[in-house]
Amino acid sequence: MPPIQWFLIAILVVGVAIGAYALLAPRRTPAPLSDLPQPATGSWTHEAGDEFSGLSEAARCDVIFAMGALDDDRSRRLLESALDDPSEVVALAAAHALAASGRAEAIQTYAQRVPGPRAQRLLDTVALLG
Repeated sequence: MPPIQWFLIAILVVGVAIGAYALLAPRRTPAPLSDLPQPATGSWTHEAGDEFSGLSEAARCDVIFAMGALDDDRSRRLLESALDDPSEVVALAAAHALAASGRAEAIQTYAQRVPGPRAQRLLDTVALLG
């Protein structure tokens, strides 16, 4: 047999071996649903609407920043309610949106209403962000 045929047979054998491995290799099991980020249980998402109650932390932050650009009473109330979100990241996003829109007094009011280390961290971080 000529050497080119041996070469082609070797390529065919390697291809069959790779295909067999792809079909028979062990697969990674998906992560259980309990390990995935949990949606918010805060009341502000229900006030914002049913479609917001099941959002992830990152999606809630996106909603917060979108509401921060609005200048109406409902958005202001939702941002103030979001300060109570179970996620400190979402609460910080709400505090930043309030401060950026010139409503920093709402953060002070929240810190006086709910004193503690979380409120102090919000105040410190918003002051740091300027």
